[in-house]
This record gives sequence, C-alpha cells and structure tokens, in this order.
Amino acid sequence: MEEHEEIIAKARAFAEKALEGQTRGNGRPFIEHPDGVARIARDEIGLPPECIAAIYLHESTRMGDVQIPEGMFGRDILTMVDGLNKISTIKPKDTRLEAENYKKLIISYSTDPRVVVLKLADRLEVMRSIDIFPKASRERKALETLMLYIPLAHQLGLYNMKSEMEDIYFRFAEPEQHRAITNRLKAGEEDRKKITRDFIEPLKARLLADGIAYKVKARTKTAYSIWRKMQQQKVGFDGVYDVFAMRFIIDTENCSPLFGDNGVVLEGMEFERALCWKVFSYVTEEYESDTKRLRDWLTNPKPNGYESLHITIKNDDGAFLEVQIRTKRMDDLAENGLASHWSYKGIKTENKISTWLNAVRYSLEHGQSGSLSPCDHEGDDELPTPSSSDVFVFTPTGELRKLSAGATVLDFAFEIHTNVGCKCTGGKVNGKAVPIREKLKTGDYVEILTGKNQKPSADWLNFTVTSKARNKIRQKLKAAEFEKAAEGKETLERRLKNWKLEISDDVMAEMLKKLGYKTTNAFYAAIGNGEYDVAQVKDYLNSLQNTREEVKEEEVQKASWTGSGKGSDDILVIDAHNVKNLEYKMSKCCNPVFGDDVFGFVTRTEGIKIHRISCPNASRLLERYPYRIQKVRWSTNPSTSSFQTTLRITAAQEASVINDIMATTTMFKALIRGFNVVDDDRNGNYEITMKVSIPSNTELDKVISQLKVIRNVSRVTRI
Repeated sequence: MEEHEEIIAKARAFAEKALEGQTRGNGRPFIEHPDGVARIARDEIGLPPECIAAIYLHESTRMGDVQIPEGMFGRDILTMVDGLNKISTIKPKDTRLEAENYKKLIISYSTDPRVVVLKLADRLEVMRSIDIFPKASRERKALETLMLYIPLAHQLGLYNMKSEMEDIYFRFAEPEQHRAITNRLKAGEEDRKKITRDFIEPLKARLLADGIAYKVKARTKTAYSIWRKMQQQKVGFDGVYDVFAMRFIIDTENCSPLFGDNGVVLEGMEFERALCWKVFSYVTEEYESDTKRLRDWLTNPKPNGYESLHITIKNDDGAFLEVQIRTKRMDDLAENGLASHWSYKGIKTENKISTWLNAVRYSLEHGQSGSLSPCDHEGDDELPTPSSSDVFVFTPTGELRKLSAGATVLDFAFEIHTNVGCKCTGGKVNGKAVPIREKLKTGDYVEILTGKNQKPSADWLNFTVTSKARNKIRQKLKAAEFEKAAEGKETLERRLKNWKLEISDDVMAEMLKKLGYKTTNAFYAAIGNGEYDVAQVKDYLNSLQNTREEVKEEEVQKASWTGSGKGSDDILVIDAHNVKNLEYKMSKCCNPVFGDDVFGFVTRTEGIKIHRISCPNASRLLERYPYRIQKVRWSTNPSTSSFQTTLRITAAQEASVINDIMATTTMFKALIRGFNVVDDDRNGNYEITMKVSIPSNTELDKVISQLKVIRNVSRVTRI
C-alpha cells in the first residue's frame, strides 16, 4: 500500500514541477486539474495507483517539452501516458472527423483499456469546472462532450459519468429548464424521503429476522432524464411517473447463509441471486405488484453483465413505484460498468475487461451505436441531442460558431464577417462542395468560398434565417439601390436637360404610381440598373404635357363651348375626309389602331384627339370633361394602311429568344420600327420594348397571340 502511495506522490511531484506557473481559466494553479481527474479515477471509478500516476505524467508531458527520465516509472504507466498523449493530439479541427471516427481513434490509441476511461475522467473534470472557461471555450467543450464523450461513456458502459456529463450539458444548454426541474426536485425531496421510509417500514422486521443486511437508496432521475421524458411524452413534470425508484442494495458479506434444496450452503453467484429473490418475495407479498413490469436480469443477465430485478408496485397511497433489487457487487457494475472490476482485480487477469473493450471496438468499427451501458431503468439508453433551436458548426480553424436551426452556408458566411457573406459563392462542408443554400447540421466543418464579382441579391433573403445575415443583406441591397439611384437620377437629369423638359413633384408622383414604383429611389435605381428605359420618360412627359394643354383652361364654361361635341349625338367617322371641317389626330399616349374601341376628345388647339377606351387617361377625361367627348367610329376603309403601337415583352435571358420574337412578328402584316432590350439580371429576364407599324387591331391580336406562345416569353402587353 505504501508503495502504491509512493508512486502517486512521485508522479504528482513530477507534475507539480513541470506545471509550475501554469494556471487555469480561473487563475488557480493548473495542477488542480490533474488533481481533480485523479480523484474521479481513484475514488469514483476505483482505478489502481498506476492509473493515477499516469494522469499526472500525461499532464506533464502532453505538450512535448518535458520528458520522463528513463527508469523513473514502470512500463505499464508509460504505455498509458503514451496513449493519453496521442489522444490529446487528436483535434476535430485537424482531422475533420465525424464523431464516430473520432471515437474510433480514441479507442485505437487505447492499447491499454484504462486509457479511454482516464480520458473520460479527464473530460468529466473539465465539465465540472466548465464555468471557469471563457464563453466561446465553454460552448466548444459542451458541444464536444455532447458529440463525443457522452456517447463514448455510453458505449463503454460508464453510466454514472454519462449521466453527470448529460446533466452538466443540460444545465449549460437549457439553463431555465434545468433550473425549473432542479427546483422541483428539491421541493419534493422531503416527500421522497417520507415515501422511502413508509415503503421500507413494513419490511424491516422480516429482513432483520432473516439476517439480510441491506440499505435502501432512492434513485432519483437526473434533471436531464426528466426533461427528455417530458419532451418525448409531451407532459409536464408531474406527468413523469418514474421520477425516482427504490433500490435495495444487499450486502452479501454481512448476510446470514442460505441453504439450497440439498442442504448445502449457497455460495458466490447462487447465494447473491437467492438473496435477491428472497427480498423480491417479501416486497411482492407486502405490496400489490404489476407483473407485466417485471424485469428479470438475474436469470438472464444483459450481454454486458448487468444483473438486477425490477418490479413496479403500488404503495399504500396508491402511487406506483419502481423497485430495483441487487447486491452490492451488482450495483457497482450498474454504476460504473465493467470498469468497476478494476477495483477488485488486476487488469492483466481480468478477461472480461478485454472482452468488453473488444466489444466496444467492434461496435464502433461496424457503425453500431447501441449501448454497452448496464442501464437500470427505461430510457437511459437514449443519447442526448443538441437543442432544436440551434446548430453548432466549426470554422476551418476549429472555432465554434452557434447559429439558428435551419441556417445555411450563407448564414455562416455572414456570421464570419459581413464582407465574406457579401462575396460568398458557395462553401465546403466537411470537405464537400455545396451551394450557398445548403443547410448546416451540428458538428459540420464549414469553409466559405468567395468570388470578387459576387454581390448580394434579394433572393438571398428567401433562404437565410439568422437575423445578422438578413439585416446585412438588407443593408447592402439598400446601399446598392442608393448607389444605382444616384446614377439613375444623374442620367435622368442629364437627359431632361437635353430634352428641355422638367418633372414637377406632382408629375413624378403620378408617373411612379402608374409605373408601380413605391419610392423615387426605386425608380431612379431602375434607371441606373437599366431596368427602365429613360427614353420612355420622355414619351410619358410629352403625352402628359399634350393632355394637360388640352384641358388647362378649365375656366371655359360648358355653355360657351361651340364644338361638335356640344351635347349632340353627332358621330365623327374616322378616316372620312373633311368631316364637319374638323381635324383629328391619334393620341400618342395610347396609339389607337384601326378596329380599337375609341372616343374623341376635342382640344383647344389641335382639333380632335382619338383615344382608346383603355387609354390610361380615358377615365379622367371621361369623368372631368364629358362635354368635350366626341363619339367616333372607324370608316369601312381607313385612309392609312398602318398605325404605330408599342409592345412590352418579358422573356428569359436566352440567346435565341430575341430572334424568335422578331421572326414571329414579321410573319404578319407588321413592321418593326424600334426594338430595345434591357437586361434584368436580378430576375434573369430581358425587358423588351418593340415599336411596330400594323394595319389593324385584328392583325395586332394575331401578333400578340403568337408572341405569347414562344418558349421563354413570359409576358406580352400593349402600351
């Protein structure tokens, strides 16, 4: 015993010297970390002194700048130190490994099976001290624990370590839920103690009379297990019925002997099982039991060696309780898995340990995630998952970033930096090239690809979810719109100056309403982007000016008007020569074509203007100046063979579509007088304005009908 203590003391002294001056996140000496790991390994798992010494030597040498003098420690200790040092060099950020592969590497470096248990003890101490780390480091360590170490403890059968790490993770990831459940457990602690006392009271005398040494322990579910069951069953805290269970732990060394049917004293496993069944009979005789809930893992132990009897009973208050019956040895196995055997026997003579580790290796290599853990109640074999409201991903350098669930590569790019987001063209997730729309999963390693010509698009708002990304995209789009608006405004002002025209605020408002732009900036930006042909502004202003000149002297009284529209039913026959000595013109605002439904408007200076009934100005003229309206109709044979009109066409940006449009138009009695194409890169379209000469609206309808059926043409309208 003294020799064992000497090994630990020598290793700690070596570590203390090597780690001198190093501190943890809370400013305390770093030696406190291996001290904490050593206590877990020795006091909670029961590992031998060689393992404790290996912990101190690992922390002393893992950075590679300290060497252990030859012959100072035995070969077994140095083998464990070497395995631990190798594991410490494995970083997910370096290997780009998924969790299963990471666990395989840890196992592969654990030539001595105690190494992997020591690694888990190390992580448990880190989680117990997680509050001393900076926020970013806490998030990273919590995620690593969730993805790597909790499943590894689960597969190794180290149930106590798994449960505690789960609970610490739960406290970190869902602090409000954890606090609420923990407070409910504290509030009910006295009630559970009373239930335990009331449960055992009727059994005490019979157990004492039979010389059965025991203790009863109330096993309370962890806060994490309760929360998980609440989520799965969609119930509140009170809806979880197995919050705690009664556990009989029989001390076989202090029990009276039992005899078999042949009168021979029972020993070993037979003795333990007989004691368990005896206690079971007392419990079921005293309380009503649910035989459907009987779990007999004495007659048929689990593959990992777990042994226990489980039964559900109803107490005197009508409440259902789970009762677990096992011996001290069985309980130790249930708490610490097969690792508990180290507290009884040497590693070299324990064949079960080798079998256990081989089973773990096999399950990892064959992608099996089933538990080797000797779970003691329903539900404990389920592994935790990250909060559904978040995903945790890594940068190429291993930096952890937290994003909202559903986040894409583009969200991640903006999380890194605004400029990276604006130039993002795609990414690599776990080494595989993906588009910017690719959704990310917890544990992904993400590398962003950028292009110098890339710019934010309004379409990006359709698949980004983080507020940071969406706000930055909107800002950039707004800035780009202002930049283009400045260009568009300058272009328009320059052209207006050349045309010797002006736009008042009223005219601008009327024009924006007609064109469907909500703001002047949007209109200027459309000009700057080439989405709206500035030449159309001139046409609009000329048309508006002509119309306003026609009606600007509204003080003219209806009674003083002597034109032919004076309340009479006279009809002007269009294209009949010299009818009533009145001249007429086709209005430029709507360009009537022979056959259109039309009306005449009597102007003061230009005779009669002919408008289509569907003219944008028709409603205003008909409503405000009914006394100037002249009924008109087309003559049988128009005096002119062609009329000017304009079509607006929206088509996909395909090279062949322009030729198709022109070819289709010339198939009919139509001549193309003007053709203007504007690229709408934002929507991937061409916006085409085509002026044509055509003899009648019948022929025009044919042209429009055939243009609409052209592949890649989405819209055709007459201006």
